[in-house]
Amino acid sequence: MRGTSRGFTLIELLVVVAIIALLIGILLPSLGAARESGRQIKCAAGMRTVTQAFAQYTNTYGVFPPAYVYGSDTTGYGWNVAQQQGSDPANGYIHWSYLLFDDGNVPEDAFRCPTTPYGGAPRTNPGPNEADWEPGQTALCGSPGNATWSDRQVKRLAFTGNDAIFPRNKFAPEGNPRVMKFVNPSSVDGSASGGSNTILITEFACNSTWSSLLTDDISAPRYKSHRSVSPFVGSSAPAHSPWQEPNGGPPNGFSYVNVEDAAWKNTKFTKNAPPGVVGSEFSTALAVGRHHPGKDDVGGGANFGFVDGHVANSTITKTIQKKQWGDKYFSISGDNTIRQTP
Repeated sequence: MRGTSRGFTLIELLVVVAIIALLIGILLPSLGAARESGRQIKCAAGMRTVTQAFAQYTNTYGVFPPAYVYGSDTTGYGWNVAQQQGSDPANGYIHWSYLLFDDGNVPEDAFRCPTTPYGGAPRTNPGPNEADWEPGQTALCGSPGNATWSDRQVKRLAFTGNDAIFPRNKFAPEGNPRVMKFVNPSSVDGSASGGSNTILITEFACNSTWSSLLTDDISAPRYKSHRSVSPFVGSSAPAHSPWQEPNGGPPNGFSYVNVEDAAWKNTKFTKNAPPGVVGSEFSTALAVGRHHPGKDDVGGGANFGFVDGHVANSTITKTIQKKQWGDKYFSISGDNTIRQTP
């Protein structure tokens, strides 16, 4: 008698399909988390390359570079103090990333992060190549195709500096009580926190675009990627103009933002945040990245590069609670000790 073959019954097929679906449901989150972790690691590796380049820069020049200065021409490294008084550059910005990329031979990809749109934010003044612009972006240099100059900055930038270490170009702001100044690494290393616990660079916040860095001028949206960030607040000066803070001890001076304050906890920044959520002058901790694993009251995690060269993943809230942005506003003159809370 011939043997007969028996196929799967409908019930058996449904059981197999259900088991496969269950396994997929279990594995997919793990695979997604692994991809996210891989992107974070790649981003951290680029940041590590950049922090090492800073060590070479400071060994050569004795100080950290400025966050940016106004160039005296549209090319090269030339600048002078007298040309730093205006509110906008006539020849573009010379940014710290350009000093490491063009003069320090750091590969441009090291400044990018695969988690962020286009790998990084556009230059404030991108130049003539349309691919370097965000949709709807405006700039002082002109428009795509007819821009006459561009900022000396890497084309796409995922990282930003600590404003307390990278001085902006206000080295002699007229009529203000303070000035910005260059920072020697020894002053950070010799502080109470030291270089191992003081943040040097971190990641910019982003959503599906780079609206975190937009001004709130709807008629002329500009992306200010040349700016540094800081979690410090003054008694009266705007966060983006610390040189306007009256000199002297309390109640004047600087302090860390209060992360227990309701206003802080209500300033969430997520990938789905609408344009303008951070505001026109974003030189506060609000523009620090939230797009990696890790979570707190105001979003996800970010990579942080420290003065001693190491890179760690954390959240903006934790770094403020641990006072990891420094115990002094090193880049500004006068009484620059940071109080604990406002």
